[in-house]
Amino acid sequence: MGIFAIRLPDVGEGVAEAELVELHVAVGDQVREDDVLAAVMTDKATVEIPSSVSGKVTWIGGQIGETVAVGSDLIRLEVAGPGNMDDAPVETDEAFVPPKQETPSPNPEPAQEAAPTPEPSPAAPPPKQQPPLRPAGERPLAVPSVRKRAREEGFDLSQIKGTGGAGQITHADLEAFMSGVAATSTGGGGPDLSVTEIKVAGLRRKIAERMSAANSQAPHITIVEEVDVSTLEELRAQLNREATDKEAKLTVLPFLMGAIVRAVRDQPALNANYDAEAGLIRQYGAVHIGIATQVDAGLMVPVIRHTETLGLRQAARELSRVAQAARDGTATREELTGSTITITSLGKLGAIATTPILNLPEVAIIGVNRIAMRPVWNGTEFTPRQMMNLSCSFDHRVIDGWDAAVFVQRLKTLLETPAMIFIEG
Repeated sequence: MGIFAIRLPDVGEGVAEAELVELHVAVGDQVREDDVLAAVMTDKATVEIPSSVSGKVTWIGGQIGETVAVGSDLIRLEVAGPGNMDDAPVETDEAFVPPKQETPSPNPEPAQEAAPTPEPSPAAPPPKQQPPLRPAGERPLAVPSVRKRAREEGFDLSQIKGTGGAGQITHADLEAFMSGVAATSTGGGGPDLSVTEIKVAGLRRKIAERMSAANSQAPHITIVEEVDVSTLEELRAQLNREATDKEAKLTVLPFLMGAIVRAVRDQPALNANYDAEAGLIRQYGAVHIGIATQVDAGLMVPVIRHTETLGLRQAARELSRVAQAARDGTATREELTGSTITITSLGKLGAIATTPILNLPEVAIIGVNRIAMRPVWNGTEFTPRQMMNLSCSFDHRVIDGWDAAVFVQRLKTLLETPAMIFIEG
């Protein structure tokens, strides 16, 4: 028997450490070669760590939310053959110590007589122990189908006891929990005094850190402008009617992407990154547009690179592709970095106006709010028009209010007369 250490590999150029965001095994579990043991996150890319051998988990080098150095031991396995730790003795986690076994002596001392102990009745087995809930903040173990069902039904898996291996939550556990909630939800009952503690880790912690940095480092200026998108919506509907089944359906965003490309030609200072430590502004000819995308774990910003080279339908296809890659976790590091300006949209849930937070080190972000039919005065009467507000924030350290207003007005003009997006000169 030997001990084989699964070490954290180099997960990216220049990366010295990563955050442990998922654990798929517990001490005592048997794993096979290629089984996924854990997942770590660096920047905004999540990497799964598979096992290179088969064996029994004896030690885990951290808890969810902790930082692990590249090259350090992440998980140790007891294997049948030689390990890779110079025949180190088997280590076990303090939380997993097998019960001590009594070994009978070859020459036992005579024992004092005692009253015979009655044999337990086979008809009355000991009560089955219910597994405890996992520690607060630890991600519950469940297969994707269980997670999806719980999410759709609006239940928190951290509140459900798992009866599967290593405390894994099964469909039966979820159904039992749902049945219990349904049975008690219609009654009066007493006040709910429960408190759930959720550890901020993984992508959520990265988002919190970036939002705090953006809000504290960059003084924001936000401009909200009303845009009449009636003509754009008519054009979009017509193009979608003429589209083939294989062509991506057009939303407002590809038109906005085209408008941004046109607008930054006249104002390249808006398509830039600001390095405050170096006191340097980098203006880019290429327009790499970040698309704020909601995923299960939080918010990610996949990037559509060289938008200035894409046509309307090409932009729509690329938008759909990178957003889906972010949601299913297949986006590459290159697809999650390098944006020069960002679009954020809540779609149909969008409000009248929002105050977007900059995606540092960018200097501008364009927020799209929902489209609504509103009465608009045309000089002689009120007419129904499809209206949408743009909420745009800028880094006021390097972007003056006048320049920001000119940029927003340019976007407004292009979106209200969408033919101008496609006409050169």
